[in-house]
Amino acid sequence: MNHFELFGIPILLKPDPAALKKRFYELSRRYHPDFFSQAAEAEQADALEKASQLNKAWKTFQQPDDTIKYVLMLKGLLEEEEKYELAPVFLMEMLELNEELMEIEPNETSLSVLDKRIAQLQHNLYEPVQQIVEHYQEGITTEKELLQVKEYYFRKKYLYRILDKIDAMRNIATRS
Repeated sequence: MNHFELFGIPILLKPDPAALKKRFYELSRRYHPDFFSQAAEAEQADALEKASQLNKAWKTFQQPDDTIKYVLMLKGLLEEEEKYELAPVFLMEMLELNEELMEIEPNETSLSVLDKRIAQLQHNLYEPVQQIVEHYQEGITTEKELLQVKEYYFRKKYLYRILDKIDAMRNIATRS
């Protein structure tokens, strides 16, 4: 049983957080191991397994990127530790951004400028796939569209590494 089946919802790249939360609490009450303490051993084991899967699904659904990754894996379009080859133009842009990071003075002004640039990059990455992510429909959304989402997913991961570097620089700058 996949996470969506467990929650009783259709496969979505961007599930409704409020509906997920409500469903999570309903299922948590239904499968909580304490309610099965007097049940047969098989029922206890089943409840424990469901509670464990429920927590794992909830954790996945709490992170939009993890949800995207999960759906891509469900569809057989992504493997766990896949090495994905990004377009050279994108990699060159990231290389230039990394070089800028190495050359700037880590202060709030320069980091703020970089934050704005990264925010614009994030927007530019998301815009082409926004409709696919927000309006995914099983059986209607094409594999080609999902492959665009995969490209977005890997580009965003690359951008997160740069954001981590900026955060580290910000920590250094605030300690000085």
